[in-house]
Amino acid sequence: MKGILAAFAMMLFSMTAMAQEQQTVVSEVDDYAIVSDQVVDGIRYVTATPSAKVCSKQIDIEIKDGVIQKVVYTRGCEGNAKGIGALIKDMTVEEAIRRLEGITCGKRGTSCPDQLAKVLKALK
Repeated sequence: MKGILAAFAMMLFSMTAMAQEQQTVVSEVDDYAIVSDQVVDGIRYVTATPSAKVCSKQIDIEIKDGVIQKVVYTRGCEGNAKGIGALIKDMTVEEAIRRLEGITCGKRGTSCPDQLAKVLKALK
């Protein structure tokens, strides 16, 4: 029984250490994470988790030939998120970065548009 408890304790310790390590990795990339990045039939599909400082929980991006085809935010301010997606559709990645980078939301130091710009910049 003691052996089983010791093994269980070691497993919990390892899981806690791994969780802390994953949090460190996310903060090292400017507090966002690119979850997936793949190209299918010439379209680049990217899923990112933005900073915890913003309301949105996920950003899905489609890019073809350096031009944004679609951006969808999960959660956050629905109207604003849809507006951002509609405004940057058919815009080059470079232009979207130029327009969105540095936009802040209150005292957060970042925003959903700024997080999108950071992800796009990281994809270059």
